Amino acid sequence: MNKNRLGLSELYISEMGLGCMSLGTDESKAIPIIQEALEQGINFLDTADLYDAGINEEIVGKAIHNRRADVILATKVGNRREAGVEGWSWDPSKQYIKTAVKESLRRLQTDYIDLYQLHGGTLDDPIDETIEAFEELKEEGLIRYYGISSIRPNVIREYVKRSNIVSVMSQYSILDRRPEEEILPLLQEHGISVIERGPLANGILTDKGRMKAEKGYLEYSREELLALLDQLHNLTGSTRDIAHFALRYPLYHPAVAAAIPGASSLNQLLHNIASFGSERLTMDEYEKIRQISRPNQYTLHR
Repeated sequence: MNKNRLGLSELYISEMGLGCMSLGTDESKAIPIIQEALEQGINFLDTADLYDAGINEEIVGKAIHNRRADVILATKVGNRREAGVEGWSWDPSKQYIKTAVKESLRRLQTDYIDLYQLHGGTLDDPIDETIEAFEELKEEGLIRYYGISSIRPNVIREYVKRSNIVSVMSQYSILDRRPEEEILPLLQEHGISVIERGPLANGILTDKGRMKAEKGYLEYSREELLALLDQLHNLTGSTRDIAHFALRYPLYHPAVAAAIPGASSLNQLLHNIASFGSERLTMDEYEKIRQISRPNQYTLHR
């Protein structure tokens, strides 16, 4: 598995990571998926304190307990759960971040987090206070680096200007090309990497995508998705599937360090790895994908 440098950090992450959100809460199924990912050369695991009310972090912690040095471990903070209250609230305060990190460290069974990410963010947040919390955690050795997980261009710009983030996690795929105009050039200019999530677009960009396209996707209608899938099938030929193009497309851009598809079974994991492991896209393939897909732009989430 090829590795890419994450921003200007000292972290080198596998260009395919494992998004752990879809692992579920059954340890007997989830832990073997994580361990197989590590055996296959994946070293980048992404979780969050929000996933399954912290259970996801606990499962990841158990899976990597004896292999901590082999893993670049990322988690997220900012969505606060309160005992006895359904759901969660947004809390990017310094006090909460510095409290929440200790709980994540406990659940993950580790004394440091490689990449700690703000799990959202708006322009109404106390951004300087949030940044101060992350900087103090770095000084204390509890985290190595920090980033944000956001699709809000104006929020991303503020963190680029005011912080030392090394990464931005963002949805980006053949069906969601919104980062290409506003986000990718900005981050490339400042040496900040993109961690790309949602490469398979809820399963639409796979050979089973026709069954997943019923409700459309972003501004794509069902009919438009089916037509695009037909065009992608024509591009892939008989030796590769659509998932290969879907996983490889975002990584064509030099700002993207890794794609993190999820997997809820060993078969899904191995299929993703096999699709990912085949050849990189050629320039001609990349340009053809751009011609047949839509260069959508951010309208909401400013």
